[in-house]
Amino acid sequence: MQSSLRVALVQEASGLDPAANRARLDALVPDGADLVVLPEAFARDFGEAGSDVSGYAEPVDGPFATELERVAAARGTTAVAGMFEAGPDTARPYNTLVVRGGAHAAYRKVHLYDSFGYRESDRLTAGDPEPLVVEVAGTRVGLMTCYDLRFPELARLLVDRGAEVLVVPAAWVAGERKVDHWRTLVRARAIENTVFVVACGQPGPRYSGHSLVVDPLGDVLAEAGDDAAVLTAELCPEALEQARRTNPSLANRRL
Repeated sequence: MQSSLRVALVQEASGLDPAANRARLDALVPDGADLVVLPEAFARDFGEAGSDVSGYAEPVDGPFATELERVAAARGTTAVAGMFEAGPDTARPYNTLVVRGGAHAAYRKVHLYDSFGYRESDRLTAGDPEPLVVEVAGTRVGLMTCYDLRFPELARLLVDRGAEVLVVPAAWVAGERKVDHWRTLVRARAIENTVFVVACGQPGPRYSGHSLVVDPLGDVLAEAGDDAAVLTAELCPEALEQARRTNPSLANRRL
């Protein structure tokens, strides 16, 4: 990290009308941040469990990504948000994060949510397991989506590619133990990799909320509750360097 990275997490629910979700971007993306993170599936919510979302898939240069880019440019920031991306299997699009503004990229969710009674793979196609790291204001940022958080291998691959911050947009379904799992896993990915983790979820009641910013020693710098909220935090390079001196686990690993 060359300098502090100012981040904003927009914990807002997406609706079932893509045009309405696009129209909200201008009001939701704040000024004054280097990086703004919105949740998974913000372009259009999943709908009821098992719903066919293929009719809402767009290309990564389609209406949602184009508006996100316009708003990010107007704010002088880099914005990350989730959408359904049209792919070769027209019945099963990708669950994709688009990065627009100061950086330009797209990350297709690798681990689909076939867990806790859900079957995301029935309706979506998994992306290739290729770690994606982008540079935002001199900081290396690795991308993950929701269920990816439960797979430490992906986080480590991102850090091996230089990630200093992991960004995790999510629609973490509410339920028994779910907030506890979310908080534990976000902190674990930060601690074991000595990186910042910026995890932005959709709010309750359907989802778990509790968006988090965690530092490389696992301290929570900011946390939302269940409801819609905007969090801000400053990620300082000195904290990253100090954490890696205090806990040089990356240097000490033998596998």
